[in-house]
Amino acid sequence: MNAALRPSEHQTEPLGQRTKVLSLVDVDKSFSGGVVALKRLNMTVHAGDFISLLGPSGCGKSTALRLIAGLMRPTAGRIVWEGGQGRDDFGVVFQEPTLMPWATVGQNVWLPFRLRGQSYASVKDRVEETLSLVGLERFAKSYPRELSGGMKMRVSIARALVTAPRLILMDEPFAALDEITRQKLNDDLLALKSRMGSTVIFVTHSVFESVFLSDRILIMAPRPGRVLQEITVDAPYPRGLDYRTSTDYAAKARETSEALMTAMGGVLMEGE
Repeated sequence: MNAALRPSEHQTEPLGQRTKVLSLVDVDKSFSGGVVALKRLNMTVHAGDFISLLGPSGCGKSTALRLIAGLMRPTAGRIVWEGGQGRDDFGVVFQEPTLMPWATVGQNVWLPFRLRGQSYASVKDRVEETLSLVGLERFAKSYPRELSGGMKMRVSIARALVTAPRLILMDEPFAALDEITRQKLNDDLLALKSRMGSTVIFVTHSVFESVFLSDRILIMAPRPGRVLQEITVDAPYPRGLDYRTSTDYAAKARETSEALMTAMGGVLMEGE
C-alpha cells in the first residue's frame, strides 16, 4: 500500500487521549439581506470522529461545512485548526459528484494533484490505488457518462481520499441515490473509514443514516443554526446488516428522532 494511504498515519488514539483536529468557537454567519444562517455554533472535532450534522433544511449544516472548508468566512467567532495543519488537509464530497465530463475517471481523481502542479504520471500509482479502494480500479479510463449514479459518487469519494487528508467533509453525498445504493455506499464508507482511520464530518437529513454511520450526532436548530444537542452512538464498528436490524439501532434512531423534534419544537416555541 502506498505510504500516503497507510492506516497507521490516521490511527485513532485511545479515548481521553484523542488529538483535537479543529474547533468552531462561537461561530456566526450572516448573509446580505440580514439572513443569519449560524449563531454561536460550537463544535470540537477529534481524530477518528465520525460526526453527523443533523437538522432541517436551512439550519446551516452546509454553511458550516463551507466555513470549515474555507469557501466562506465566518461573520464572527473562530475556526481553529490544531496540530499545525489547516485548510489544505481535507477532502470534500458534495451532494452532486461534480465530475468533469470531458475527463476520464482517473483524470477526475487526479484533479487535486493537478491543482498542485503534479503530473498524472507522478501520482498514477496513487490514483489507481485509491480507485481500487472504492472498487473502481477497472474504470480508470472510463468517462462519467458511462457510470451509474453510485459509481460517480465513488469517483467523487476517491477524489476526496486520494491525497490521504486528515479530514473528510461530506455534504449529503448520498441524498439523490436510491435506498439500495445508498445503504451500500454507507457500508463502503464505513469500510473506507476503518481502513484509513479518517475523520469525517457528514451532513445529512436522515436520522437513520446518521445513526448507522456516526459515533457523534450533532442536532442543529432551525435558523439561526447552532448545536442544541449531541447524541453519542456507542455501537462498535464495523456496522452492517446485523446492526441495521437490531433493537439497539431502532432505539437509537427513536432517541435521535425525538431529540430532533424536541429541538425544532423548542425553537418554534421560543419565537411565539
